[in-house]
Amino acid sequence: MRRALAGLRAYQQAARPPRPAPMPAIAETDGAALRDYGGSGPPLVVVPSLINPPTVLDLAEGNSLLRWLAARGRRVLLVDWGWPEEGRRSRSVAGHVERILLPLLEALGEPADLAGYCLGGTMALAAARPAAARSLALIAAPWRFAGFPDEARADLARLWAQARPAAEALGLLPMEVLQSAFWSLDPERTVAKFEAFAAMAPDSAPARAFVALEDWANDGPPLAVAAARELFEDLFAADLPGAGRWRVAGAAIDPAGLAMPVLDVVSTSDRIVPAASAAGLGERLELASGHVGMVVGSRARAGLWAALDAWLSRTAAK
Repeated sequence: MRRALAGLRAYQQAARPPRPAPMPAIAETDGAALRDYGGSGPPLVVVPSLINPPTVLDLAEGNSLLRWLAARGRRVLLVDWGWPEEGRRSRSVAGHVERILLPLLEALGEPADLAGYCLGGTMALAAARPAAARSLALIAAPWRFAGFPDEARADLARLWAQARPAAEALGLLPMEVLQSAFWSLDPERTVAKFEAFAAMAPDSAPARAFVALEDWANDGPPLAVAAARELFEDLFAADLPGAGRWRVAGAAIDPAGLAMPVLDVVSTSDRIVPAASAAGLGERLELASGHVGMVVGSRARAGLWAALDAWLSRTAAK
């Protein structure tokens, strides 16, 4: 415990370089923006989760999936959901697809390749057909929510029952409520990682990487209350997507009806989005990295990054 508390104190006091300025927005709607990371060719639109900020995809110098793909010659665009201001608090998850994601994609004026991470993958799948996407890459994206362990779904139901009155009064569900659910998945690991950080040299590369990742994990805007309600009740509890009953843009989403190429990336060691919850579409890629590790871990570049780049090249050649 002394080591863990020492690690926590060191994390709180660690020097933090300023974040780079946000990349320029080429389109904006309802407080969200489509940010341009450069590159050329057909647009690749990357859709992050509504939970936690999108910076995990652009975490640090030398550890940025977005900048790496742009350097490979792809035109990379990021959906930045922004902050759910008062007018967005009645937007469900489906409403974010209908009123934000689809208009941003339409503003491009041409079909895009879509890549969605975590809940962003769920939303990208819902947008793929209405947006006439060229291809769809799902990265640790849940679709069959009945694939989550029963205990985890029951815990989330209890969490929502406790948080709902305050969330409805505020119009928002604070990020800290969701963070407590992530901690509960593996509380021993939460303590152990601060023990390990206590032994790191403060200015070492591993220490800087730890701080950057923890800052991302503990940050992020709150969820609009309507999005939180749909997430807990319609997705996790009722599994409307997996049952073929989740309606977006006026129609139930049928993944089997997608005509474009699909890459379904799942992790065999993901404690946040288990492999059993994947949509099971198209080409399946299994990785032994965790939910976050597959995107920013030491093996991310040789694993997910390279595989995604190669798959996009193959689909473009067809």
